[in-house]
Amino acid sequence: MTEHFDPGTQQDETASTSRRHFLKTVGASGVAAASVPLWGPAAQARAADDPPPRSDAPRQGLSRIRLNINGHLHTVDIAPQMVLLDVLRNESGLTGTKKGCDHGQCGACTVLVNGQAINSCLSLAISHQTDEITTIEGLEHNGELHPVQAAFWEHDAFQCGYCTSGQIMSAVALLNDKQMGESDAAVREAMSGNICRCGAYRNILAAVQDARQVMKGGA
Repeated sequence: MTEHFDPGTQQDETASTSRRHFLKTVGASGVAAASVPLWGPAAQARAADDPPPRSDAPRQGLSRIRLNINGHLHTVDIAPQMVLLDVLRNESGLTGTKKGCDHGQCGACTVLVNGQAINSCLSLAISHQTDEITTIEGLEHNGELHPVQAAFWEHDAFQCGYCTSGQIMSAVALLNDKQMGESDAAVREAMSGNICRCGAYRNILAAVQDARQVMKGGA
């Protein structure tokens, strides 16, 4: 991963607040769009949020599937060749996952499937009906940012923000993988598929390593 960055300038309080709001918005933007939980009493209220599969058949050429996204079931009618990225953004309203190169080269569309980071622009949605899918909207818990999200804000680890959700999802997968090395070099290698065109790599690395300590209970 090549580092490109300019000497930082002191951010004023307004800019800092705006960036904090950005990360919180990224972390929660899709929660309202999610359907009924998979567990607990709310599961009995399915008709209010995600009604049972309709009796009418999907339109010709489409397939009806159910996806477990951020712990909620989403029922969608899609073309069999539709990739997960487009289903997340266009069918489920979870737009925190970004469409970048659409060729699996930039990492902006990274999500977690069963805890593993994948490029959602390269994966068919129909192949994930039994999987647990986590997007950037699913990281926060009870209004609290995930340690990686909080660390990105604390370290100012973004500029335009377009790659940020993918960077964060890759970092979460990295930190949850006990087999991965903890050195700076290991982090750079593991996240080399996530491109930041603004060149905020040094701050991203600092954020990941800081989040590591928090997740270990060291801060």
